[in-house]
Amino acid sequence: IHGISEIISTLSKGMTLKAGTIIATGTPKGVLMGMENPEFLKNGDVIDCAIDGIGNLVNVVF
Repeated sequence: IHGISEIISTLSKGMTLKAGTIIATGTPKGVLMGMENPEFLKNGDVIDCAIDGIGNLVNVVF
């Protein structure tokens, strides 16, 4: 598990992080490896990142 400062440092070595860049951490509901029947992202799943008062960033897994 990595801290936010380490994640930002690592990402910024390979890309320019601009104002408004979203860095999502954690896992979607249901993918916990310790679960008896874990689920993983698959084609067609939708990832929706929302910030109140700003809007949503929606991506479809393919």
